[in-house]
Amino acid sequence: MIDLIEQLKIDEGFRSKPYKCTGGKWTIGYGRNIADNGITKEEAEILLYNDVGLVTNELSGTFSWFYGLSKIRKSVLINMAFNLGMPRLKAFKRMIAALGVNDYEEAARQMLDSKWANQVGDRATRLANQMIDG
Repeated sequence: MIDLIEQLKIDEGFRSKPYKCTGGKWTIGYGRNIADNGITKEEAEILLYNDVGLVTNELSGTFSWFYGLSKIRKSVLINMAFNLGMPRLKAFKRMIAALGVNDYEEAARQMLDSKWANQVGDRATRLANQMIDG
């Protein structure tokens, strides 16, 4: 006999992206009603750790110098990539070029000289300082 979880997986089906169920509610996964139930803080933290791992892997696969950075500078790039997404982070060409030659002050200047810095304010200032201090 199929157990309850297996039955629900079959009956609900899996969707990796939000969709409207037949009742008109935003749903994800195996029938999780996120419109009414949202997610718990614990679930959000699981997603966050997973997403940070994905971003870290993408950064290391994209930039050969990534693993040579200090832990703090890696964290700065992970933070930016998490916020911006990799396509938009890759648009920071001067920052990336500066990082490739270990010019962290120039990288920080390029971070602050951006639309992103205007949008995120103190976050950009804090991250730029971390980039310099390493």
